[in-house]
Amino acid sequence: MTDTAQSTVEKPVTTKTTLDINDIFRILPHRYPFLLIDRVVEIVRKQRIVAIKNVTINEPFFAGHFPNLPIMPGVLIVEAIAQAGGALLLTEVEDRSNKLIMFTGIERAKFRRPVVPGDQLRIEVELKAWRAVENMIAVRMEGKAYVEGQRVAEASVKCQLVDTSRGRRGAAAEPAASE
Repeated sequence: MTDTAQSTVEKPVTTKTTLDINDIFRILPHRYPFLLIDRVVEIVRKQRIVAIKNVTINEPFFAGHFPNLPIMPGVLIVEAIAQAGGALLLTEVEDRSNKLIMFTGIERAKFRRPVVPGDQLRIEVELKAWRAVENMIAVRMEGKAYVEGQRVAEASVKCQLVDTSRGRRGAAAEPAASE
């Protein structure tokens, strides 16, 4: 006789603590040339993420910023901070295919030294506030970017998770005019 009873013991949930580029593609909607993180080397759920951006001369912004002195624009470093934070946030959301993270604020942005081709940005983001109410998540994060252990930039960013299936606010379809 065979025992057909199933075990009720649940398997422990294992959470990934690193992400490669394919994992990032599954989480973030950004693509080249605007995806600004290449790898995640550490994730602590709802607390912290550390991402890497390899800065190369092939980045499209270097053609104009600046032609004879290529410097990564500071606003793109802040965007990289937000993308790393977005990856942290979106790993907590099951139905992320219908979600988009939008900036709602940037505060205390500081740029301490230029980031140039050949640098590797280490982006460290800590979650400072998480508010979830029905159909909405809002977060405040503090990010710092380093090159070779030296801080090159920092910013506090606020973001909100938006449901893309609901469309733009105020963009309700108008009834067709009758002839």
